[in-house]
Amino acid sequence: MSTDAGKQSEMRLALKSLINTLQDSQKGFADIGEHLKDETLKRYFLAESLKRASFRGELEELLHQNGVHDIKESGTTGGTLHRIWGDLKAKLGGGDHALLETAEQGEDEAKKAYADALNQDLPLPVRQLVAEQQAHVLTAHDYVRSHRDALATK
Repeated sequence: MSTDAGKQSEMRLALKSLINTLQDSQKGFADIGEHLKDETLKRYFLAESLKRASFRGELEELLHQNGVHDIKESGTTGGTLHRIWGDLKAKLGGGDHALLETAEQGEDEAKKAYADALNQDLPLPVRQLVAEQQAHVLTAHDYVRSHRDALATK
């Protein structure tokens, strides 16, 4: 797709996919944050949920600027199932380690969504924003993984 219309369509699809992933991420961080016992982790997860909402807002604004006004946010089926699994682990007393495992799996999906978006032919300002968000997502993934690993050794 080398036409301008094709590039616009490619960009719109990439951003809508990221928005759905971010919706999953936002809900996942909030849900897991509510179940975590460690207060520092709980605060981190709730703050990260707000950050994902902010990222969604930035991407939605880009779509609005490009003429897309009917953004239907639905999340993804996989994200919904993932949150249900996390809730089940929490209810069964899986503890913080099990919850962090679930969070890391969710972050793996977010990493993939950002990599997929950056494989598209995005206009430079869009690419820069997506790359900045991706850098944050990668840092969050590493934070979650390192805390999960630390809990595994306790």
